Amino acid sequence: MNNQIRSIYYIPYLLWIVLFVVAPMILIVYYSFHDMEGGLSLDNYSKFFTPVYLEMSLSSFFYAALITFFSLLVAYPAAYLLTKLKHKELWLLLIILPTWINLLLKAYAFLGIMGTYGPLNMLLEALGFGRQQLLFTDFSFIFTAVYIFIPFMILPIFNSLEKLNPTLVDAARDLGSSGWTTFRKVILPLTLSGVKTGCQAVFIPSLSLFMITRLITGNRVITLGTAIEQHFLVTMDWGMGATIAVFLILIMAAVMFALGDKKKEVRVRHEP
Repeated sequence: MNNQIRSIYYIPYLLWIVLFVVAPMILIVYYSFHDMEGGLSLDNYSKFFTPVYLEMSLSSFFYAALITFFSLLVAYPAAYLLTKLKHKELWLLLIILPTWINLLLKAYAFLGIMGTYGPLNMLLEALGFGRQQLLFTDFSFIFTAVYIFIPFMILPIFNSLEKLNPTLVDAARDLGSSGWTTFRKVILPLTLSGVKTGCQAVFIPSLSLFMITRLITGNRVITLGTAIEQHFLVTMDWGMGATIAVFLILIMAAVMFALGDKKKEVRVRHEP
């Protein structure tokens, strides 16, 4: 009886998954097999493997990897520092607060900050470097994306560092390990799950960015997300847009599998 009652609680969750996850994915796969006239065709899949779309895929991977790398480079020391501070919950809240702001508003804010007469150019001019073209560059794109995604990298790393047993670090130092050796042999391996989770949380959405590429780079940087937006809203080629989305979903699933924790089942054998 209790099991039957518990199973009822799963119904809203299953309905949500079916309506908002499974059904949209089925629609995407369905549209990917149709051309612009609505007829069944495999041309979209053969077109995806042309140099244009393959180069676009490599470009998306390249920029997503850069964004993930720089986010990790900043987030790990920041998360480690947070664990040592007093009132760490308050500092963590200040890091999380920017995620509550709409992405479009943050993108427009960076348009002002990096503009010709923005505060960043004013600082460069005061330092004697003169005004620089910061917008519509790879630098502006990566910098803005790292700022937007860095809280999602800090949080899982911070949680892993908080769970780390400090006596293990003390034991390594007592045994004569240097700071770098302690980090490489003790701290990093024990917090690797947080690093993997953070990389997933940054790399996967970075593959499908389109709003930042339009506003910050003026569409100079073309990603898979940009191509999907163009096909659905500009060229109205829903079949090709859906095909790119199918491959994007497959790539995201592969990344999640590659970075997921593969825990081996441990079986204890009882000898008679």
